[in-house]
Amino acid sequence: MIKRLFFGVFIFLLNVPMHGQGVMATSDFVKELTSNWEGERFEDGRPKVSDALLKRLKNIQIEEAWGYLRNKGYNNQYDGGWKILHPEQVMTGRVLTSQYMPLRPDYQQVVKEKGGKEKRDTIGGSNSWPIEILKPGDIYVADGYGRIIDGTLIGSNLGNAIYTNSQNGVIFDGGVRDVAGLLDIEGFNGWFRGDDPSYLKEQMLTSINNPIRIGRAIVLPGDVVLANQHGVVFIPSHLVAELVISSEVVGLRDVFGFQRLREKTYTPGQIDTKWTDAIKADFLKWIKKYPDEKLPMTRTELNTYLENHYN
Repeated sequence: MIKRLFFGVFIFLLNVPMHGQGVMATSDFVKELTSNWEGERFEDGRPKVSDALLKRLKNIQIEEAWGYLRNKGYNNQYDGGWKILHPEQVMTGRVLTSQYMPLRPDYQQVVKEKGGKEKRDTIGGSNSWPIEILKPGDIYVADGYGRIIDGTLIGSNLGNAIYTNSQNGVIFDGGVRDVAGLLDIEGFNGWFRGDDPSYLKEQMLTSINNPIRIGRAIVLPGDVVLANQHGVVFIPSHLVAELVISSEVVGLRDVFGFQRLREKTYTPGQIDTKWTDAIKADFLKWIKKYPDEKLPMTRTELNTYLENHYN
């Protein structure tokens, strides 16, 4: 009996991985997190939503994106209350996540050792690690648990490095420093909780490309960001394409509705509620004559969407 028990324990130990979780999530784990995505991926496993969709997403209103996600059961994808470097601009991109926690020496040593095994620079600060792996179109999203004083995740030096690698910006649930220098980086933008002249202190990086919380939102690596002066929405990658065209059609419905209200064809009550079959038919007739060059999508995409949703 004892021999059988010993043998069983021995076999169990042989099948237990001899290494724990690294600083950066494995590509297999990221693929598992985003298993609904069926398209191209980066080497780290994150979904590679197309640049064309990211460009179209810039024209979508926060409320439209939020409403679409709520209808799909995704109720925790928005957060507001930000300071913004350039509030007049809209930013979209693919998420690379990182998580920060209050400094604990023994845990920091583990992170440093695992970072070394992952061939990361262990001489400088670990807050540069996520920046070094950013790809064009990425947005660096960091959970800094809202800390501003001594929680400044970047200044102008790291801001320049971020823009060099990503050609994009950041969303930090934390602080930044040297705002004047960050404002000088042409094309760079940032959403953050506050600014302070202090340096990063008593805070440490704990993970890259793992799920994080940003305010009241949950964020996965490979999500897509829509950020403007009204807040930030984190969109699951597999929903981006449908969200974009659905929101674009809502925009076209608004154009149609405004026109018919000016013409006094319908009352506000008729337009601002569920449309009757007669109004739907009028809209479909109107959209067929709408100039192709003014459409935000191709005519083929529009026709496919209308066939699936208006018949």
